[in-house]
Amino acid sequence: MSEKRDFGAELDWLKEQLLQLQAQMMKQQPGGRSSGGAWAAQPQPGEQLDAANEHGGMLHYAGSFQHGSGTLKWAPQERPISELTKLDSEKGAKIIAALGHKQRLDILRAIIEEPRTGAELVERLNMGTTGQLYHHIKALAGADLLHQEERGGTYSVPEHRLLPILLLLAAAKDLSETSDYLAMSEARERAGDYLGNPAAQGKHDPHLLLWAVLENSILEHEAGFCSELHLFLHDDRSITASDNGRGIPTRALEGSGKTLLHTVMTDLEQLAVQGAVLTAPGSARGINIAVVNAMSDWLQVDIQREGTIVRQQYRHGIPQHPLLTVGVTCETGTSVTFLPDQELFEGGFDLSRVKARCEELMRAFPKLAIRVHS
Repeated sequence: MSEKRDFGAELDWLKEQLLQLQAQMMKQQPGGRSSGGAWAAQPQPGEQLDAANEHGGMLHYAGSFQHGSGTLKWAPQERPISELTKLDSEKGAKIIAALGHKQRLDILRAIIEEPRTGAELVERLNMGTTGQLYHHIKALAGADLLHQEERGGTYSVPEHRLLPILLLLAAAKDLSETSDYLAMSEARERAGDYLGNPAAQGKHDPHLLLWAVLENSILEHEAGFCSELHLFLHDDRSITASDNGRGIPTRALEGSGKTLLHTVMTDLEQLAVQGAVLTAPGSARGINIAVVNAMSDWLQVDIQREGTIVRQQYRHGIPQHPLLTVGVTCETGTSVTFLPDQELFEGGFDLSRVKARCEELMRAFPKLAIRVHS
């Protein structure tokens, strides 16, 4: 027969062991508990919130970095927002200016990966001369962003500068879409590069934007995915082009934090995607859908794909909100509604010109049905 167990005694013994373990852990804690309670010096959540509000909020950050054969770890840090907004502008501008060059950022990124000599940097970054390298090295060293162990030796980033530099790179990544918007503003200022020579009163033909939008539907048709295209001319001089193609994908692009739709609509160079391009007479650059977006006072795109209708609105090429799911559907397609910027374009869309263009396209693509609604 098995021995009868005393479960009450076993529970008492386990409780005693647990208490002893807790006591040992408390002895190991720096500034452990006093008889009066737990860490009385620690601020309570409400007190922390009051302190944060007093400074307009707090920014918290920490991190770790695989450096050489070991790992650098930074303890959690915080900065009051009021302190950041009162940063000395002149000093801050000098630091940002020291980094505000593509090759300097390339140098820092290469050195963060591993220490490198000047010759290694010239070869890795395809710099023409060492003089070009040392011009940037001098600026970075002057800002205490890198140092050299010995003359002719490797360059490295001081450990105490690594976290701030990585934080700046993280902020630059978060703000990277700003570069797209700056490019759009520049495109508007150089509209003739895309639209060719202006027509009446120094303004351009708005039909060029519509022809560029239609090219994307033609591209879908040639790929075997679009059989219908509808155009709607509106009283406010805007126009809608709606097709039954596959619809622009709205998935996120790996490593970019952006959707494919966002990239299609804002990337003037179309490096990540290949869309249709229309070349206007006398222009130096082609017109893609991102150029249409940049040259429009406002634009709205509606995507029917994978069972949902997704919408995004833009003003001068800048998204006004995140992607919105506005409905469900069994269809697929892309609908683009836009109003050409009246500062750049003369007049509105001419119904007879639009119909004539559509008839040309249907003769070239007899299996594509195009309807114009006014």
